[in-house]
Amino acid sequence: MVLFLHNRYRTTGGEERVVEELLALVRERMGEQAELLTRDSSELGAARAAAGLLRGGLGAREVASAVRLTGAGVVHAHNLNPLFGWRALAAARAEGARVVVHLHQYRLVCANGVCFTGGRECTRCKGRNTLPGVIHNCRDSRAEALAYGASLALWQRRVVAQADAVIVPSVFARERLRELGAPLDWDRVHVLAPPIEGSPAPASSPAPASTPAGGTFALVVSRLAPEKGVDVAIDACRLAGVPLVVAGDGPQMGDLRARGAGNRGGLVKEPRAHAGHPETEHTHPSPPPEPTTPPSGENDPLQASTGGAVRFLGRVDDATLERLRREAALAIVPSRSAETFGMAAAEAMAAGLPVVASRVGALPELVEEEALVEPGDPVALARTIERFWGDATAGDRGRARVAALCAPDTVADALRRIYAD
Repeated sequence: MVLFLHNRYRTTGGEERVVEELLALVRERMGEQAELLTRDSSELGAARAAAGLLRGGLGAREVASAVRLTGAGVVHAHNLNPLFGWRALAAARAEGARVVVHLHQYRLVCANGVCFTGGRECTRCKGRNTLPGVIHNCRDSRAEALAYGASLALWQRRVVAQADAVIVPSVFARERLRELGAPLDWDRVHVLAPPIEGSPAPASSPAPASTPAGGTFALVVSRLAPEKGVDVAIDACRLAGVPLVVAGDGPQMGDLRARGAGNRGGLVKEPRAHAGHPETEHTHPSPPPEPTTPPSGENDPLQASTGGAVRFLGRVDDATLERLRREAALAIVPSRSAETFGMAAAEAMAAGLPVVASRVGALPELVEEEALVEPGDPVALARTIERFWGDATAGDRGRARVAALCAPDTVADALRRIYAD
């Protein structure tokens, strides 16, 4: 029996998706019972959140009780802040459970978890010296920055001391944590990519879900925040003359809508006859083509979105996201910050969609070198978009790469060993 712990974020994102996928993996691929104990930051007041941070967690008895009632032999902990903390892990160990801590971000040292502040990458905080995060207000709230900085300095070693094993999603994430002075026993740190459904072993791969050679738009799936670089994708698609669809929500939605409002018309690429050969491209000065409407699409979010070359869909469900990847010519992952993995890239690649991305963080572990550009460079990104537009061969290569890293059976085998060691 495996008990998952996860403190949900105010705005859901890739980490929540990975937690859900791992929970399903343990149940369906590993044949183990699994339960999820959650707390939710969106329901917290500032005083309770601060109390949880500064005390090293609240409600440890609830965790101990859950371990006893479920008979959990393993507690797999994800985001611990602000309410679980090291005390939840200590309570689980006291009940005899093996504790596995999964570090999806850099929050063991970094207050905002992404090593990005003031519009650029930041690694000023080192080990217990979290004062730079307070000085630079990395939580966009002085009170929050102070509470996080103090709690990380106080308790990071206690968190690590309770862990029998630690999981990180990439080699880059492990080395960035080492650079940040995270007090980890590196012999107990395991690199494990998240499971991606739709990424079977290459020998048994069915036809890809996407058909990029006939795609009609570029796709960005992202939280709309400065570190994600969606503004760079907007500018690059304007330069390349291709329509862009953005799926996701976040604090930059208003600013990005305003930026995209000027990107109407332009030279729009038609589907290529032979992907990857510029001599087969054609352009024409007409409005961007609309993605195909499914027969049942009376309330189709694509048709309800803003018109023009950039369309913002907000958060979409899995079925809509699958459809978008089927109809796109390529996906763009324009991050400015050091991604610990790159779920948006991996899921697009697993669907057979070519991906162009920033050369930052763990993305080079996923995306082929020729499809990478320096972060924040719309001109280079535009050129790379043109090169990989509708390139089904690149999509096949990416699909094989994700299959090697993220096939559910591969991840299940590795996780089984981590739980058992």
